[in-house]
Amino acid sequence: MTEDRIVLGIESTCDETAAAVVRGGYEVLGEWCASQIDLHARFGGVVPEIACRAHTEIITRGIDHALREADTDFRTLDAIAVSHRPGLAGSILVGLSAAKALAWTWGLPLLAVDHVEAHAYSAHLEHRVEHPYLALVASGGHTSLYLAHEAGKYEPIGQTLDDAAGEAFDKAARLLGLPYPGGPAIEEAALQGDPKAVDFPRPMLHSPSLDFSFSGLKTSLLYRKKGQDANSPDLPSLPVADFAASFQEAIVDVLVAKSLRAAQEHDLSRIAVCGGVACNRRLREVLSLRCQEKGFSCFFPQPSLCTDNAVMIAGLGHTQLLRGQRASLELEIG
Repeated sequence: MTEDRIVLGIESTCDETAAAVVRGGYEVLGEWCASQIDLHARFGGVVPEIACRAHTEIITRGIDHALREADTDFRTLDAIAVSHRPGLAGSILVGLSAAKALAWTWGLPLLAVDHVEAHAYSAHLEHRVEHPYLALVASGGHTSLYLAHEAGKYEPIGQTLDDAAGEAFDKAARLLGLPYPGGPAIEEAALQGDPKAVDFPRPMLHSPSLDFSFSGLKTSLLYRKKGQDANSPDLPSLPVADFAASFQEAIVDVLVAKSLRAAQEHDLSRIAVCGGVACNRRLREVLSLRCQEKGFSCFFPQPSLCTDNAVMIAGLGHTQLLRGQRASLELEIG
């Protein structure tokens, strides 16, 4: 069938190097993903130069692995999809260069995929979410709301004006002396804390805009922690777990409230949460409960599809292939 095209996806926008072979936009034949967490942990965040170098060292190995797992080679492929925006320029360049070289060598179409839109597609990839739906993409670099009109057609209606939710978690973890990556560390510490211990602000919660802002929340944590460390008589001493639980609750409150309001304003009853922050158990719990109360449906991809991966790149690329979209071999970083 013409719709059962096989696409090789390549992802390298940040600190995961990934490749996947996907048939028909949904069926994963082979995949491979290597994280760089250990390389960046001692710096408390991703170091672009280190990330770029690591991608260069292993990307061909990852592509070979995905093809071997799929028990196929270039002769059965119909196209190569690559994430070309947004992300770290050096990291993107590694994946883009590999995809261009293979597309030229093998004589295959090149497909240019937006990394954030691919996250929005990931829920449909796993759950076949009926369109249209609202997609909240929350990760280390992005916090955005999209109207998913159909597979491959996404309309942005809200975005972060400064720090993304995942970035805020990473920065908060550093302030609290917790390890990198900050999201899982904050979540783990929060299990033993009181989410009402610190009354952190909920930035832009009551703004008519559907945009986000988490920079002020991080600053609030900084000053509250500094006051406690200085033994201020007006601030009771609190354990790290209470700070973590309260900080997490503030972010979850904002993400949930904005998502529900966006769905209501656009007359949608289906919400998909994608990106690395979608792994957060508290976010899943609260949004699931609130959606149930309102008669909405909510969808969360499995964790391997929430974090950066090449399956979503190949899947979204497949929709472009069916539409006849092609990228030039002169494609640049978006």
